[in-house]
Amino acid sequence: MDIENYVQQVGRDARAASRIIARADSNAKNRALCAIAAAIRRESAALVAANRQDLEAARAAGLDAALLDRLTLSPQGVAAMAEGVEQVAALPDPVGEISELRRRPSGIQVGRMRVPLGVIGIIYEARPNVTADAAALCLKSGNASILRGGSEAIHCNQAIAALVHEGLASAGLPGSVVQVIATTDRAVVGHLIRMRDYVDVIVPRGGKGLVARLLAEARVPMIQHLDGNCHVYVDDAADAGQALRIVENAKTQRYGTCNTAESLLLARSVAGRLLPPIAAMLTRKGVEIRGCPETMALIGEAVAASEEDYASEFLAPIISVRVVDGIEQAIEHINHYGSHHTDAIVTENYSAAMRFLREVDSASVMVNASTRFADGFEYGLGAEIGISTDKIHARGPVGLEGLTSQKWIVLGQGEVRG
Repeated sequence: MDIENYVQQVGRDARAASRIIARADSNAKNRALCAIAAAIRRESAALVAANRQDLEAARAAGLDAALLDRLTLSPQGVAAMAEGVEQVAALPDPVGEISELRRRPSGIQVGRMRVPLGVIGIIYEARPNVTADAAALCLKSGNASILRGGSEAIHCNQAIAALVHEGLASAGLPGSVVQVIATTDRAVVGHLIRMRDYVDVIVPRGGKGLVARLLAEARVPMIQHLDGNCHVYVDDAADAGQALRIVENAKTQRYGTCNTAESLLLARSVAGRLLPPIAAMLTRKGVEIRGCPETMALIGEAVAASEEDYASEFLAPIISVRVVDGIEQAIEHINHYGSHHTDAIVTENYSAAMRFLREVDSASVMVNASTRFADGFEYGLGAEIGISTDKIHARGPVGLEGLTSQKWIVLGQGEVRG
């Protein structure tokens, strides 16, 4: 296969399809989405079988536990994938929405209309559910998409792609609205991220290495985050039961996700009382604790944390722990070492909660809730195309609105400028 010509043709087809899907009405898009969801449910066993084939190859290749976790698709995962597509269908269509319409002294009315971005390229590793999520969100928001999944998920991704095309055809929409790259050749990525004529934005969903490479090489604008060093801060006024439950869920529900807590901070006034039971829970679950000197004095199993540990996304049963003076030092630590992804405070103090919300510079900031909620599905977006730690255009879980932009519109009745 001539990779450059192949990717160029995919790009040309996507650009042509983007004009068709941009003008498609909500009914057509929703029919396609409902058909896709129904096909996913119908073919659950086949999707799990394709995923099993990918898992066997991944284990043989020696992929690490975190990647295997992200790659795994269970029957429950298939059902959740279909439900996510159905939720996207049920969401209001943002395309064509007019807002901020106001009349000017000249007589014209000025407002803004929400429009698709055009062609979106998504580059991702493992997670086969991204294929369905990305297809659904791009379709509903009126965008054509080019999906390049990791080679480790090729069988499952192609199986999902066939079901997406089945749903598109049932609604009279071209299959090129959603194209899943059919080759595992890594050269595809290099061509895709430079095709400014055909691709309007790139969304990488993968490890830090992938995102760093794309940041260095891409000529197409990106919506991205590098890593997820998420924090839970247990405040002076924290409820002990809440703190234990939140840390347990945020750290131990899953280790390989970007919204898993990697760092725990505790106010000094409560550390002696609250850290031992939290540490006992973490140790019981096999989590290694890397802490400051005060942490090690309180917890015999803890080992010394390095500067690198405080800045790390472990994606493993490891957590960094630090005892801090209080909320000011906690916020300073998070803004310095964190990745601006998701951070939470556990507190019963309203003023402390509001200060944390205002001053922590992250895409999602939480009060008395697990960082694991930082997800498009949990936020009511139906699904997400990714999580952005950028500050311009889209921030946090990127759903339908994040895949559109706004253009100015003017409504007149013959007015001319004097």
